[in-house]
Amino acid sequence: MVKLAKELSQCVNVVSERTEMVPEIGLVLGSGLGFLADKVKDPVFVDYKDLPGFPVSTVPGHKGRLVLGALSGRRVAIMQGRFHYYEGYSMERTTLGVRLMGKLGAKAFVITNAAGGIRADLQPGDLMLIRDHINLMGSNPLIGPNHDELGPRFPDMSNAYSRELRTQARAVAAELGILVKEGVYAAFTGPSYETPAEIRLLNILGADAVGMSTIPEVIAATHMGLPVLGISCISNLAAGISPEPLSHEEVTETAERVRHVFSKLVLALVGGLDLEEG
Repeated sequence: MVKLAKELSQCVNVVSERTEMVPEIGLVLGSGLGFLADKVKDPVFVDYKDLPGFPVSTVPGHKGRLVLGALSGRRVAIMQGRFHYYEGYSMERTTLGVRLMGKLGAKAFVITNAAGGIRADLQPGDLMLIRDHINLMGSNPLIGPNHDELGPRFPDMSNAYSRELRTQARAVAAELGILVKEGVYAAFTGPSYETPAEIRLLNILGADAVGMSTIPEVIAATHMGLPVLGISCISNLAAGISPEPLSHEEVTETAERVRHVFSKLVLALVGGLDLEEG
């Protein structure tokens, strides 16, 4: 963790040399959702390779850079491409982007992902506000010595997905006429998709959607005392529910199909969230 603190300090210096802007909101964009970063005004781009300790995003659809600028009238920092545990990086490395945005000044996070729908009423193209999660990744980014400057040894996770931000998000969606659902997100490590038996288990456990990301980042943000609004784009039906085999192409195709609605919602949320109530 001493090394982590040093690397975070170095990363802050790299970003500060390129822009004096202090972000209000940090965004993490999932598979097929990176297009939102293209809407940032007066953007400053920082490639991950220029940030000490940062991994390189290897997943198709993840550009691998930090974007800072204005979005919907708010100062933002956006991870255009996230890191995954299945890429071979440690949990500590997968959360470095969230840690950096928090150290840069972000007061809240909007974290998105593409997920497989488990609950019967969740169909490809639906947007789901994450209410809670089930960590089946077999690890936790806080394992190891705690760094007190980042957060407490034993952070409370009972409101990891801010109730206040979800209430605001539902109101914004209603004003826009966008239907949003709500549910519990579960994550395995991947990169293989889940088996039908695993999906049946998740259904018993109370999971509504499943993916391979988000949970480490949310744990890190909660550790730092920063509220999170999580949104899943239901990109496909989970294994065993649909007779069709799962593929990453289906994930990106669905994200492309709903990009207008998804973009409209996130832009309105970024512009309208009351961070004091987050």
